[in-house]
Amino acid sequence: MSEAARKITPADILTLKEYDQQRAALKHNLLPVKKLRRVEVGPFATFYFENYATMWLQVQEMLRIEKGGEEQLAGELQAYNPLIPQGDELIATMMLEIEDGERRNATLLTLGGIEETVFMEIGADKIKATPTEYDDRTTPDGKSSSVHWLRFKLTPDQIARFRSERVVIGIGHKNYGHMAVLGEATRAALARDFA
Repeated sequence: MSEAARKITPADILTLKEYDQQRAALKHNLLPVKKLRRVEVGPFATFYFENYATMWLQVQEMLRIEKGGEEQLAGELQAYNPLIPQGDELIATMMLEIEDGERRNATLLTLGGIEETVFMEIGADKIKATPTEYDDRTTPDGKSSSVHWLRFKLTPDQIARFRSERVVIGIGHKNYGHMAVLGEATRAALARDFA
């Protein structure tokens, strides 16, 4: 699995038997990668920055769980390939993680449109996140989903500065306004997503 790979192809996929034999080691080896790509923003929003390796493992897990074979594989590739950064962007899964079901439901009802308020700051530049091409993640009654996929598209200058300047991830929703500075190790790990 190359960090520069931009798409998962059928040739990249292990058979179920091969995957089962290697699964524990593959998941274990990805833990430090995922840890560096995880950013908490406020008390319950967590950003998981995706790449080829995280999406490859997700596809393998879905195939293992559902056992749908080649027919399923096409759908999984269609769903997860768009979540692999293409060299001038970062893509994150933003999860609103509230364990208590009643509290989660009540809170999500106050966070409609939260996905439209996410941003990244590099120095004086503010880059607005754009939700990926999936269905609307806020219902007509104003309830937010607990999972959002967001894309941060950067210019060549912003990419260059990302590698050395302070980078902030923030949410500016009226009911959830929080920011977090990316640690140096996380910034270095995410910088590998750029071409």
